[in-house]
Amino acid sequence: MRLHVINPNTTASMTRKIGAAARAVARPGTEIVAVNPEFGPASIEGYFDEAFSLPGLLDEIAKAQQADAFVIACFDDTGLEAARCATSAPVIGIGEAAFHMAGLIAEKFSVVTTLSRSIVPIERNLMKYGLIARCARVRAAEVPVLALEEEGSDARRRIEAEIALALEQDGAEAIVLGCAGMADLARALAKTFGVPVLDGVACAVALAESAVQLGLRTSKRNTYAAPRAKTYAGAFARFAPR
Repeated sequence: MRLHVINPNTTASMTRKIGAAARAVARPGTEIVAVNPEFGPASIEGYFDEAFSLPGLLDEIAKAQQADAFVIACFDDTGLEAARCATSAPVIGIGEAAFHMAGLIAEKFSVVTTLSRSIVPIERNLMKYGLIARCARVRAAEVPVLALEEEGSDARRRIEAEIALALEQDGAEAIVLGCAGMADLARALAKTFGVPVLDGVACAVALAESAVQLGLRTSKRNTYAAPRAKTYAGAFARFAPR
């Protein structure tokens, strides 16, 4: 099967890291195609960046005609609902995947994300998915997304400090890493702290593979139905569904 893993920001080094994390857990015979748009924000930190990333994300889906499933590799599940309208292939967001997987192995989990401005979007997603009661707390390490790509950054130290607090103060039994740019840290952090540390990219790949194996497709009845035919005008008209 072929899985397209889309990093909705334009930072190619992060896309390579995400692709490596996806391939590390993919089943034999699964092809991972990791891509990012050519236009849009360099990182997605809040609602404004999210809005500007959507045309590029949808364009990548439109170009991937042979994909069996898609993974959206942004922890805020950027454009997830729109993407499900754009294709009948399964579309898995790494945030939703990680939350569900964490709920299968721990009664309570905490999320450690990048910046404080991401806390409310993550909490709203948890409420939307019906999993807010399973989350002990959403914490921010106050690490800009692009700092995860910088040599010599203290990002890992800050993330480790928040994990320690989550275990000590929140009663967390597992940790969900709240950014695709943290994908390469999960295994080492799990070993350091002795609890499950979940990377959403890995979780989403596993769920996407399962959906394809089961022959599941995105329902086109009502909510995720294809967009109605209409004119899309302006600069982004060429990215509109056809």
